[in-house]
Amino acid sequence: FEIEDNVRSDSLDTISSLKSAGYKCVLVTGDKKEIANILSTQLNIDHIHAEVHPDEKANIVSSYQSEGFVVAMVGDGINDAPAIAQADVGIAMGGGTDIAIETGEIVLAKSDLSAVLRATQLANATFNTIKQNLFWAFIYNIIAIPLAFAGLIHPLIAEAAMALSSISVVGNSNRLKSIKF
Repeated sequence: FEIEDNVRSDSLDTISSLKSAGYKCVLVTGDKKEIANILSTQLNIDHIHAEVHPDEKANIVSSYQSEGFVVAMVGDGINDAPAIAQADVGIAMGGGTDIAIETGEIVLAKSDLSAVLRATQLANATFNTIKQNLFWAFIYNIIAIPLAFAGLIHPLIAEAAMALSSISVVGNSNRLKSIKF
């Protein structure tokens, strides 16, 4: 007789969305090659590593890092913990083992793969907001402070510009609350 895990309904959509966003999706599993091939076909994953031991998972992560990739490892078990620790971003599924959860930088509350996509979208939006905030803070201060120092504008205007830069940084950062994924 045969036992088979069901592929979660959100997995294919999540992996397709990640691939569309430019991420390379790789399946690293301790399962037999036949099972890994079935999963990779169902999920449209091009790169698989099957029959992998826990320490080998960390080595695979390391090899991708040495090729210049920034690696996010998603896992839920004790076998995934070394690879989660090795990854640039370790993501532990909330329903997983304690050691996987303790190892991950990001812990997803539910075992919902689509949360990985939302986490990457939020991380990208946050990084873009940080770049915007730095730009506006520097612009206000690079323009207003030298002008005040040179006597071309009143120092109170430069102070107001510094306050305005802080207000714009806070306001811009608060936009992250309204992002819908």
